[in-house]
Amino acid sequence: MAIQYPSERGILVKRISEINLDMIESAQAEGLTSRQILDIFEVHGISLSEATLRKYVQLGLLPRSVRVGSKGKHQGSKGMYPVRVVRQILLIKQMMAQDYTIEQIQKEFLFLRGDLEQLETTLGGILNKLDDAASEMKILGISREVSAARSVGRDLIVRLRTLESRVLTERRQARMGTFGQEVGAVG
Repeated sequence: MAIQYPSERGILVKRISEINLDMIESAQAEGLTSRQILDIFEVHGISLSEATLRKYVQLGLLPRSVRVGSKGKHQGSKGMYPVRVVRQILLIKQMMAQDYTIEQIQKEFLFLRGDLEQLETTLGGILNKLDDAASEMKILGISREVSAARSVGRDLIVRLRTLESRVLTERRQARMGTFGQEVGAVG
């Protein structure tokens, strides 16, 4: 089930193992409904209510769901969240266990995330339009170049997310160093 990891302040934080997270991400690559997200946390013994999930979305800590239509007549649509929200929720819970305020968590999460998601969406839209135009006109060389550009775009997004993560890690370490000094001064 869930694994408990100590936080910096001695509070045990329940986490889902990396192996389980990888399995969830590969099995649900197309995304997760809110019900599936809640079920994942319930199965792993981690408390998460639908109200909390919605609150995290309202606060901008998690992306909004995207409506995806079901195949077939009168099947309707369902809201799908990117599968990465499971990791994001775990990180939020860990930060809260470390006494971060919602405002501090928002600052950490919103550092570049929105900009990177917008870049990823915009880049994907541009490449899809180029790919569609090349397919319509049956221009083989352009399709290959669009495919190569898509790969470069993915690499760029990964690199930017890695840089963002490094900056946030440095920021957290600096804050924890300051916290440690304050605690030492009090004792």
